[in-house]
Amino acid sequence: MSSSNTKFSAITGSARKIKDNAADWHNLMLKWEKLNDDGFQFATNIVNMRNSQRDQQPPDDFSPASACQMFPSAVQQQAAGAAELQDECSRLQAVVDRMVVIVAKMEHLMSVQQGIQDLEEFQFGPEGRTLPLCHSWKTKEFEESSRVLLAAFSQELKLKQVILQELAHTADADLHMVYLSCWLHQPFIPAQTRLALEALLLETGHRSL
Repeated sequence: MSSSNTKFSAITGSARKIKDNAADWHNLMLKWEKLNDDGFQFATNIVNMRNSQRDQQPPDDFSPASACQMFPSAVQQQAAGAAELQDECSRLQAVVDRMVVIVAKMEHLMSVQQGIQDLEEFQFGPEGRTLPLCHSWKTKEFEESSRVLLAAFSQELKLKQVILQELAHTADADLHMVYLSCWLHQPFIPAQTRLALEALLLETGHRSL
């Protein structure tokens, strides 16, 4: 066991809760990344299916009746393709639903951290305790770090929800690529957000200094 972990092995009270919260943040972010990878695969499948449907559409001057007479197999393929597309959309919906749950858990962590902050201010005054709970941060710095993380994932969730709503209904291939790129690269979760988590883990002893 590292000296850092030894130092934090017997902590109690607010420091213990903050350490546990940091571990929860880390675990939730790992789950989010797994869901993001899964969702990107489903989103890619949806785009490929939409492109395939567009390429297989019958000429504009064909009526549905004549299309059924001349291209019965094509009509059957379209029906099967529509069912597969709906399945992929349902899978992507399930991913976003699980992301909603993750953000709700992050909101709970933020609420707990705010509660610790309020308790510290009640006990020690508006400036909080003078000595750090862990390595060097005051309680307010943990609250600020949690707020940064929550804001980033809340905004990214909103983007994911927009992509979910629009992806299967968009015929523009360029827009499809924009949606896929946004899903994969997560513009509302920049490198600074991940650095904020690493700083939190370092401060609470989950990472060695």
